[in-house]
Amino acid sequence: MVIEPYRRLFRLPGVSVLLVVGLAARVPMTAMGMSLTLHVLETLKLGYTAAGVIAAASTIGMAVGSPLAGRFVDRYGLRPVLLVTTVAQAVFWSCAWALPYPVLVVAAGVAGLLMLPVFGVIRQCLAAMVPLDQRRTAFSFDSMLVEVSYMTGPALAVFGITTFGSGPTLTAIAIGTTGAGVGLLLLNPPTRSAAELAEPAVTVPRRVWVTPRLVALLGTAAAATFVLTATELAMVGTMKDSGYTGWIGLAVGIWCLYSLMGGFLYGMLSRGFSPLVLIGLMGALTVPVTLVSGGWWWLLLALLPAGLLCAPALTSTVETATRWVPAAARGEAMGLHGTALLIGGAASAPIAGKVIDVYGAPWAFAVAGALGLAMVLVALPFWRRGANPPPVPDASEAEAGTASGVEPGAEARAGRGTEPGAEPEKVPEKVPEKVPEKVPEKVPEDLTA
Repeated sequence: MVIEPYRRLFRLPGVSVLLVVGLAARVPMTAMGMSLTLHVLETLKLGYTAAGVIAAASTIGMAVGSPLAGRFVDRYGLRPVLLVTTVAQAVFWSCAWALPYPVLVVAAGVAGLLMLPVFGVIRQCLAAMVPLDQRRTAFSFDSMLVEVSYMTGPALAVFGITTFGSGPTLTAIAIGTTGAGVGLLLLNPPTRSAAELAEPAVTVPRRVWVTPRLVALLGTAAAATFVLTATELAMVGTMKDSGYTGWIGLAVGIWCLYSLMGGFLYGMLSRGFSPLVLIGLMGALTVPVTLVSGGWWWLLLALLPAGLLCAPALTSTVETATRWVPAAARGEAMGLHGTALLIGGAASAPIAGKVIDVYGAPWAFAVAGALGLAMVLVALPFWRRGANPPPVPDASEAEAGTASGVEPGAEARAGRGTEPGAEPEKVPEKVPEKVPEKVPEKVPEDLTA
């Protein structure tokens, strides 16, 4: 059955509940940016520059706070981090509607720094709860739920602000975010698997796992969100210039459905693809959209190939990061991954906007795809040159190596009882009872096992 990978995934204990809680927690979080923007524009009666400053303060706070929260989860566990961030979000969103603008800017930055780490925590816990051979399916389904939350949250924010006003809407976000934090506190999903918890605790220095290849991976993740954000802006600009403004919402929704379809199909594959391949293809398939003309339906048709790769591209970056990073640093790595996604989206908006203003909206497709391809080409040499970080010996291995007088890991490199670099001595499993007087030219295979 084609959906068997998902059936196997949902049979794993706790995975279904974690995914449902993750979706419920992400919806209010995806509504935050739109709510603050509309609050500044509609309630405070300030301009787009003021709204942009608020968005920048919040984004910078989240970019800094995401890896910090992940590092604290690695060191102190999930619940202390959830407790602090849940309280911080409840305080900010319950009173944000009443704050004067200068105070709101500072408070938004602090709230971003203490953002509830839902995105990174869900991925970290999935990596702990799901076997390695099923992670692609798990992360694919999670990326589909992220897509659903981004389709739902901003729309609810617009409806709330325009219908009920800033006060009720921001208060609803406070209630939703607090509920999400409390739900995760009660659920308390594991951040490491049972096998990882059974190993002695080892502090893994950053220099061991923050390698040039991992930095290249984070760069490609940023390139993915750069392409996606620029594509959305270019699509909106193209449809607006063509007189199809009323169809923009439907077009964006269909484009998101492309990503959902691609994520679903990618989760059923027996093997995945490199993020370089997926992100490179997504960029290459976005460039020709510049040449599309006619009705908005032709634009949507042209976006189908690249749209199908959106969720798979992001899924592959998460899956690769969890394989390259040791479990003891997985939380911080997921935080850095989230920061990379934020940087890509934040850098894309002004660049795509400038291209749209100067050259026209269709050219933003070409710029987005070309820059995505360029980032993949920059990452390629580091990808090929790098290697997985060497495993850090745990305490039991270190003690055993010290007691035997052998450097930890030396056996794996040169064989016990031999000098480093020498060929390890081959000991036969069974010594023959009678040694032949004449050694044959070819040694029997059973003596070299």
